[in-house]
Amino acid sequence: MNAARTERWSGYALLTVLAVAVVIPFLSVFLASMQPSGEPVVGMAWPERWSLDNYRQAWTVAGFSDLMRSSLIIALGVVPATVVLSGLAGYALGTMRLPGGDGVAALFVAGLTIPVELVVVPLYFDLRGVGLTDSYLGVVLVEIALFLPFGVFWMRTHFRTTPPSLVEAALIDGASSWTILVRVLLPPARPALSTLGVLVFMWSWNQFLLVLVLVQDATKRTAPAGLGFFVGQNNTDVPMLAAGTILVMLPITLAYLLFQRSFVAGLLQGALKG
Repeated sequence: MNAARTERWSGYALLTVLAVAVVIPFLSVFLASMQPSGEPVVGMAWPERWSLDNYRQAWTVAGFSDLMRSSLIIALGVVPATVVLSGLAGYALGTMRLPGGDGVAALFVAGLTIPVELVVVPLYFDLRGVGLTDSYLGVVLVEIALFLPFGVFWMRTHFRTTPPSLVEAALIDGASSWTILVRVLLPPARPALSTLGVLVFMWSWNQFLLVLVLVQDATKRTAPAGLGFFVGQNNTDVPMLAAGTILVMLPITLAYLLFQRSFVAGLLQGALKG
């Protein structure tokens, strides 16, 4: 009994330390964004007067309306396609006995080890050859290919842990593979799909180097890439830079808050099944 209680309180203490380690930097940046523009920022100084002027200036100077629109267009193209393709491939590799299925799954796992920095330059020349640089479509296709290995691995792991009796019973009743997927396997897979969707959205939104290399048109830059140029042009105005950083972080924070329950449920489901 005492051992279980000690283990529980140790877990709470560790989670508290991790939460503080995440919240303090975020709080520091937020407080800095509330300081007067151009004011030197030292530590976590409490603002004497709360104002949103830095956010208005950052939004106007950096052109965040265009940056946010570009990021949203790319994310709306990447997330649904990645989730759907990962679900279909994970279903096939996780529940069906396919010739060479294990080899295909191993290739997807190998794709997890390829860093973006290794392929970004060849990708640029390949896309330039087919006229897809400086285009949303080129970035969307590359990001889908980049995130698919994890997505297929994630969904294959989920479907492999599904009780085989569910699939066998559906087959006995004459259900097709599509019916088994849609009516039998997808309802329990919603937490896993939601978690994958949130992760892919976060990765797509935060993508910096890939967009920086593939997109030279300033009107099509995403929020992180635009923030990088904004920092280079205004590196002395810390409060306005902090406001720009918060603006870039805000969509990811909102997405997590909206899908928090499904996200945590999907993570816990994967942990328990693993």
